[in-house]
Amino acid sequence: MNLLITGGAGFIGSAVVRHIIRDTDWQVANVDKLTYAGNLESLAEAGASNRHTHFKVDIRDRASIDQIFHLVQPDAVLHLAAESHVDRSIDGAAPFIETNVMGTYVLLDVALAYWRTLEPEAKTRFRFQHISTDEVFGSLGATGKFSEATPYAPNSPYSASKAASDHLVRAWQHTYGLPTLTTNCSNNYGPYHFPEKLIPLAIIRALRGERLPVYGTGENVRDWLHVEDHAEALTLVLQKGKPGETYNVGGDSERRNIDVVRAICRLLDEFLPNSANRPHERLIEFVTDRPGHDQRYAIDASKIRSELGWRPRHDFDDGLSATVRWYLDHRGWWERVMSGAYRGQRLGLAS
Repeated sequence: MNLLITGGAGFIGSAVVRHIIRDTDWQVANVDKLTYAGNLESLAEAGASNRHTHFKVDIRDRASIDQIFHLVQPDAVLHLAAESHVDRSIDGAAPFIETNVMGTYVLLDVALAYWRTLEPEAKTRFRFQHISTDEVFGSLGATGKFSEATPYAPNSPYSASKAASDHLVRAWQHTYGLPTLTTNCSNNYGPYHFPEKLIPLAIIRALRGERLPVYGTGENVRDWLHVEDHAEALTLVLQKGKPGETYNVGGDSERRNIDVVRAICRLLDEFLPNSANRPHERLIEFVTDRPGHDQRYAIDASKIRSELGWRPRHDFDDGLSATVRWYLDHRGWWERVMSGAYRGQRLGLAS
């Protein structure tokens, strides 16, 4: 398979590329403009392969995207390129609208024109797969889970931009017949995670002996999905999913934010018995909550389990332990990341 992936130098995208290079014989053309969150170091093992090519291109650049389609002649597109941090979207929504909405439109329009030129057999095989988030569904109460039939109710500029892109994908399938697939995932964690998100930020700040900010009272609940499980789910949907369908991907691992941070502290106490910061839990500090902070997310992944046979391989406790260990063993990676434009500062205060 000739695969065109967008956002392949990001957290989830790089996990997908590593999985494909390691476990398949596919060719991968990676389109990533390398924003602050894109990092070619996350693709070191793929960079050594002659089956991986990187194009430093903005997905809104229609002329360049059109050229890449004609050069690569993809059998499928995995669209992961997106601005993805809720706090940043609160501080400034424009990049989220430009990339997540307009960028998705450009990709769909170019893909449709390309798909129409294909021979019948290639046209039947072609897939455009869009990777989205459970945040498009809004917030849950104490019970229930998001299913593929849950109405959209996005509450942040980020989730609204992803909802818009989901609707565009649906429209291109319904109106033009483009064979599309959409996946909506829960919160990812694992190695190479950019440190503006909860788990890597807590690990790194704790290693530095800095305060660990927890929004509100830490009662907000997320369903955690290991990024390698997600990568495997995405390639399975690409191969076996039915065009026009959506599939929810979740780790079946609901945790309160405060419990996740406390678990990280306990792991660091265990791994670093001589640390001057022990017990690390004393670094926890409750701070002003994020504006419009969704209370709870939980994914019903029964459809992808029953129809495609996917299940997560990682238990959350074991996966979190391995993730903390990874950051301990790859200090050079995150120190280089933290030396750039983002250095752990608070975002998303909407002031």
